[in-house]
Amino acid sequence: MYDAYKNKKPWSRIVQSLRSLFCPLTLVLYLIAATTPAAGAEDSLVAQIQKSVETLPATIKAGIRTDLASMYQRRSYSPLWIQSNSLTPQGLALLQVLNAADRDGLNPSDYNAADLSTRATALTQGSHPTAEWAAFDVAISTSGATYANHLHYGRTDARAAGFDMPVRSNTLDAGALLEQIATAGTSGAFEKIEPPFQHYRTLKNVLVEYRRLAAQPPLNSLLAFAGKSVKPGESYAGAPALRSLLVALGDLPVDAKAADDVLVLDNALVAALKSFQFRHGLEQDGALGKGTYAALIRPLADRVKQIELTLERFRWLPALDAPTIIVNIPQFRLFAFDSTGDHEAQMLTMNVIVGKTFPANRTPVFAGDMKYLIFRPYWDVPFSITKKELVPHIRRDPAYMAAENLEIVNSQSDRAVVVDPTPENLDLLETGKYRLRQRPGEDNSLGLVKFMLPNHYNVYLHSTPAKQLFQQSRRAFSHGCIRVSDPTALAEYVLKNTSGEWTREKIADAMQNHDNERVNLTQNIRVLILYGTAIATEAGKVYFFEDIYGNDLRLANLLAQRAY
Repeated sequence: MYDAYKNKKPWSRIVQSLRSLFCPLTLVLYLIAATTPAAGAEDSLVAQIQKSVETLPATIKAGIRTDLASMYQRRSYSPLWIQSNSLTPQGLALLQVLNAADRDGLNPSDYNAADLSTRATALTQGSHPTAEWAAFDVAISTSGATYANHLHYGRTDARAAGFDMPVRSNTLDAGALLEQIATAGTSGAFEKIEPPFQHYRTLKNVLVEYRRLAAQPPLNSLLAFAGKSVKPGESYAGAPALRSLLVALGDLPVDAKAADDVLVLDNALVAALKSFQFRHGLEQDGALGKGTYAALIRPLADRVKQIELTLERFRWLPALDAPTIIVNIPQFRLFAFDSTGDHEAQMLTMNVIVGKTFPANRTPVFAGDMKYLIFRPYWDVPFSITKKELVPHIRRDPAYMAAENLEIVNSQSDRAVVVDPTPENLDLLETGKYRLRQRPGEDNSLGLVKFMLPNHYNVYLHSTPAKQLFQQSRRAFSHGCIRVSDPTALAEYVLKNTSGEWTREKIADAMQNHDNERVNLTQNIRVLILYGTAIATEAGKVYFFEDIYGNDLRLANLLAQRAY
């Protein structure tokens, strides 16, 4: 071997020596190159991600673009969901969340969930340009950030949908949330940014069941309504189908279901119908009348939509203060909270009367602060009612004022003087220079107490002499203010932190035996006048209410028109 080497030409011996020296190093470099991305490839991926972030379309919400840009910049534009030409487990988990967004009352297609899943599969099969991987990483982040914003703030602007709620502060950093998920996974991450309400969570749980029911063959294909109410004890050929529907909806226990040959509204079926009627804000007579039949045959997909729209409205709400009063307009119900949690055991509840369905009389959806209440109040008749309704009546019947305990005062101030109802004063009343009011008393339209939350709608809560109206299931009778069924209990709740030892007895005395009296609250109470047509209790039972003002339709149209 030495002789062969010695006989080679000098330059050949030099080349061979260099080969023997560098072959081990070459092998090492080759192995390193084979097992790690080339520096140029990494630089290319980083550059492509930066380019994708900087060219996010203007249709993406500005706040989301800002959060994503800050997040990727912090990471020097390294990928968040890609490793070794594959989707990380955390990225896969995020895609699963996006594909299941309908469980939150959201739409997976708004986050391109199906398309992203298809792209993920394609990218992991075969070789693809770096630009595709970069665009994919930014696309997942964009969808995840959009989903987080929708979950936290809602999909559309509350005010555009008729909710005059305080503007919520920008507390969500979607980019930081995605970084957390990319490290620790999705478990619990999104739950922390959802509305912190017990009844939001219970309604989400109910949504899953109603989606399941809506996906089945129609359960509510009842016999056509015959035009005449079927009363308890009467025969009804559709009784078996009605029983099956009420079992599915949870109003009829399975063990109470009669045989299919029992074609009558028996006691168990009547009780189930009353349960259904109660849950849907109907008169609880146990009969199969026109209104009950219409509610029974309403597509379950419509009930799913009601739940989704109410979940959307939950996302607009501020966190509860303590104490807080909530009025749900279509439910005709008031809830007063003793804590910052919406737990039913800690609520005072009562029926209310809200504004009529005429646009000018509807109770607005807004937030206000209750600052004082007035016992034995005057009722300052709104100018529109004075001009359109009462002045013509007074001109026709001068005795009407005395019969209704009304009086005219000569200005809008608190120091106004009572004047006679002369024709000249009626003219001034009709122009708005004078004011019409009703003196305190049992027949006063505001009852014996009003609860004041100053607002530009001039809406407040008050009692009423027309107590018989609370017996109605549909209670839209006012000109916009809210009448409460138990004013003594509400006054006790409102005054519990105000000096003066306001017992029920003292409150009743102030209502009956004293002159007009204002009591300022030591602590303002937040009042939220809300609108939700689907509510679930902590036990999981769901209630549906009529969209009396058309606000569900308005919100559904907004969501359908909005580009996400």
